[in-house]
Amino acid sequence: MGPDSAPPQTAEEMAKVEFFLGVDGGGTKTQAVITDSFYRVVGEGLAGPSNPLRVGVERAAAAIREAIDRACQAASIDRGKIAAAEIGLAGVRRKDWRERMRAALSDLGIDTLEVVTDADIALFGATDGGPGVVVIAGTGSICCGRNAHGRRACTGGWGPVAGDEGSGSWIARRALQAVAQATDERGPQTALVQAAYAYFGGETPDELSTAIYAPEMTNERIAGFARHVINVAREGDQVARAILAEAGRELGTAAATVIRRLHMQHEAFPVAYVGGVFVAGELLLEPLRKAVARIAPKAYLTQPAMAPAIAAARMAREHLYAPALAS
Repeated sequence: MGPDSAPPQTAEEMAKVEFFLGVDGGGTKTQAVITDSFYRVVGEGLAGPSNPLRVGVERAAAAIREAIDRACQAASIDRGKIAAAEIGLAGVRRKDWRERMRAALSDLGIDTLEVVTDADIALFGATDGGPGVVVIAGTGSICCGRNAHGRRACTGGWGPVAGDEGSGSWIARRALQAVAQATDERGPQTALVQAAYAYFGGETPDELSTAIYAPEMTNERIAGFARHVINVAREGDQVARAILAEAGRELGTAAATVIRRLHMQHEAFPVAYVGGVFVAGELLLEPLRKAVARIAPKAYLTQPAMAPAIAAARMAREHLYAPALAS
């Protein structure tokens, strides 16, 4: 049955409906979506972060279970009704991490369950399974693409210490550097100083420094400051606007690298953008768009065809029926 099929009318038809679970788990939140055989969303659930590299396998698995149970409650079904699940997570690029997360979720009672990266589900959602590129910038950042021959390439995803350029954590750290420079009179004055005091707490440079280096400070908490950087930029602060422009250029560099590696420079394809930092709008999108246009003039920026969690549910259905279709 496809997305245009007629919905079930009788109790017998309702009994034949299958349910598919998709999960999008990152450094800030976890979203679970349940769809039926007719591609309709019948339940959604939210929980805390589920990147195992940041919160550990146990906490990640607990957040996923919580999101799934809330989605099941909204859909008025139990887990046993789920035919297949696709769990897309940040922090599981390595196979051993995917296997560890799959083992941690083995008690869900879902026979067909795959753990993939958040980039996998975002790419599928960006292009509906076709050729294209997706730029993901939330707490962290990564860019992945797929060409017409099915070849895939990714860049980024190195985390806050070595990478995550253009992400929320990167923007926040750049802003904190600007705050330090303005406070020391090593850089231009900026409204980011007061924004940092308001967000992190404190009224003096020493108090701010103590707050951002406190043992309980997390990368996710730091990344949350990016929203305030965006607000300050919207109000016209040139330092904040420059940080967002640099973030857009960094994300553009990532996209250009993937495009070049996949030899897509002369093709027309979507470059979708996913993640919280894109609430900045054109402050971020304009430099990203220019970077893409320089290497692939026929490419075009767009929002994804579907949300990553919904894409994951679609992938779960495909994985369930792929063996039957191939035989």
